[in-house]
Amino acid sequence: MQLACGRFELAKPLVVEFDGLNIEFEMNKIDRAKLYGYKEVEVLDEQGVKCEVAILAEDGHTLIGRGGTGFAYLSADGQWCDKSQLRPVDLAGQTLTPVASSFAAPIHLTEEQRTTADDYLQHTIRSVYQMTVTSDSPLIRSIKGGALYKFAYSFRGGLEADTAFLLANESGAVFMAVGRPASIGMVGLQQAAATNEEVAIEEEDEDMDFGMI
Repeated sequence: MQLACGRFELAKPLVVEFDGLNIEFEMNKIDRAKLYGYKEVEVLDEQGVKCEVAILAEDGHTLIGRGGTGFAYLSADGQWCDKSQLRPVDLAGQTLTPVASSFAAPIHLTEEQRTTADDYLQHTIRSVYQMTVTSDSPLIRSIKGGALYKFAYSFRGGLEADTAFLLANESGAVFMAVGRPASIGMVGLQQAAATNEEVAIEEEDEDMDFGMI
């Protein structure tokens, strides 16, 4: 993995199959820290030696440094479990089928996967890649013309795939935005009127003498 101009260049291209043509995209991850900069805070002791974070054990005097802790899997009755024995399930208890990496095979994209800006705005985007492609194709011309395409994407593979969008800016640069549907709670303008019983309870609460507690 190489670093150039504030972007992480991924060595393996992402291949998208559209209308019978395979299109290879070179992916350059936009790195916010390299674009806008960042700062780090170092804590030094009286001798100027850099301090490190440690964990205080339950005995109150044992310090556990970096690398001294780890994760373990325990069953409901507290027994040790090997990771190979675990089975991923959803909230309903159904077994989840892992998804393969999007780099394992070409991504099949069709015109039916074209979407809208409203759909894109309903997602929380956490990663953005600038996509470099040398070949001219109907897909690239469509994206540069303002079209958005949506597909499932997984970098390494896993239990669930993210949602990816292919889109272009006003200059014609192609990007891929990766995220998941946003969970948005709507607040109404009207509220249910309180009943007489609820009003009476509120009045009793206001008259309470907290000195009695």
